Amino acid sequence: MPELTNLPAPPSPLPGRGGKGGWSLSVAPMMDHTDRHFRYLIRQISKGVRLYTEMITDRAILHGDQERLLRFHPCEHPLALQLGGSEPDLLSRAAKIGENSGYDEINLNLGCPSERVKGGGFGACLMLEPDRVAESVRAIKESVKVPVTVKHRLGVDQAEDYLFLSRFVEKLADAGVQVFIVHARKAWLSGLSPKENRQVPPLRYNWVYRLKADFPELAFVLNGGIKNLDQAALHLDRLDGVMLGRAVIEDPFVLAEADQRFFGHAGATSRLEAAHAMINYAQDETKKGVPLWPIARQLLNLFKGQRGGKRWRQHLSMHAVRPEATTDTLAAALSLVRFQDAEQLPVNTVTT
Repeated sequence: MPELTNLPAPPSPLPGRGGKGGWSLSVAPMMDHTDRHFRYLIRQISKGVRLYTEMITDRAILHGDQERLLRFHPCEHPLALQLGGSEPDLLSRAAKIGENSGYDEINLNLGCPSERVKGGGFGACLMLEPDRVAESVRAIKESVKVPVTVKHRLGVDQAEDYLFLSRFVEKLADAGVQVFIVHARKAWLSGLSPKENRQVPPLRYNWVYRLKADFPELAFVLNGGIKNLDQAALHLDRLDGVMLGRAVIEDPFVLAEADQRFFGHAGATSRLEAAHAMINYAQDETKKGVPLWPIARQLLNLFKGQRGGKRWRQHLSMHAVRPEATTDTLAAALSLVRFQDAEQLPVNTVTT
């Protein structure tokens, strides 16, 4: 496999397909999923899709292990840091650290409905405090030069009508936001779990279309319920971008044709080649003291729907969790997957 440390910059989006700054296709920030190991995997499949960190709170960055929290591989660009918080000063300081760490975008989380986030006074509940959000956005924009974006819902609890939403967008646009990532559901802060908040409130794509019609000078990226690239293409005819979430967790190779379709160059590697790249990556990481399981868990669905894919998943789930597990565990799991003769490569071709 070729080394990925010196990749050229990702190609520009095709004209007319979400060309406002490269937001045409992205992978959503998802807690417990979009860590640096998962993002490295996605880069084996698409070089152009925009990636996001998990939400990281401003206080964690200011008072925690910044190297551990903010580390990423150079191949992950374009890469955005998603921040959680509600105090303008703390957010601006954390954003500056993020910019200095090399992130291409600062994204403010205004959509997470979890109890922990609600208890901290940020996430989706901030939609009920648009003045505070606007102040935070201004503070962040004053501290960084990279784009500052927001990710939000259609509404919160009983605050759910298009007028509320459009006024929220207008206020943040006045504060300097130009890119809005809209999860096309409202958030219920009481009575629904985070998982239920991704499924129960109805999707209203037409509200996002209406935002684009009412604010044509702004860029709108649609998130929520999008399962594949065909669906993404339909939305891109009317919007500036589409963000896929759980579909990428369920099968990372849902992005296999993303580069060819949306970024105008040759597409992805094969699942087998991606597995070999990840074994190489895991060898480097485990030499640095990283346990195998945090990497292996992100590979469980790499062969979803393929012959032997279930055995791959079972082998990793059983053996990669052990503290003494090495990359031999990945190689052994790979031997359980069946490929077409033309695709089959011996496991011992993995470089060290």
